[in-house]
Amino acid sequence: MPFTFFPCPINGLIEITTEVFIDKRGYFIESYSMREFAAAGINEKFVQDNQSESCRGTLRGLHFQKEHPQSKLISVIKGEIFDVVVDLRVDSKTYGKWHGINISSEKKNQLYIPCGFAHGFLALSDKVILSYKCSDFYYPRDEGGIAWNDPALDIKWPELEVDYILSDRDKNWPSFERLNN
Repeated sequence: MPFTFFPCPINGLIEITTEVFIDKRGYFIESYSMREFAAAGINEKFVQDNQSESCRGTLRGLHFQKEHPQSKLISVIKGEIFDVVVDLRVDSKTYGKWHGINISSEKKNQLYIPCGFAHGFLALSDKVILSYKCSDFYYPRDEGGIAWNDPALDIKWPELEVDYILSDRDKNWPSFERLNN
């Protein structure tokens, strides 16, 4: 089996590593197998693949869709990110808790995020190419978000020698507390 699945501290989140085959030509990895993922309990039908490029210090998030929640499979094609998720599942023991993990092209690890989480990341390397699969389509009018620097969440974003770069939208998301009000 080329994949190893590691449960994270928040139920449902899974870090995934894969076997890497290296020779003089470069490397080969199997990045996804519906059969292998299903055997590990990840029974998603992914319907959309997205890719973004970011420079060092870019912070994207924390995003989610309200009526069309998405499970995601996060991979980094080039560079390294600090990936963060916040549990929005009201019935969860970890509701309102966050988890962060470094994902990199060097480690070739991935993060599976089930429905019910807000998601964001910080680009740690000079250039990041991120790729992710989604279990539902993107609906712009359905998007929600949480302030990346909400003191109630107390996310420990890595400090960089550059200022964070955020979109105007990401600078103005409400606090976690205001989500349910």
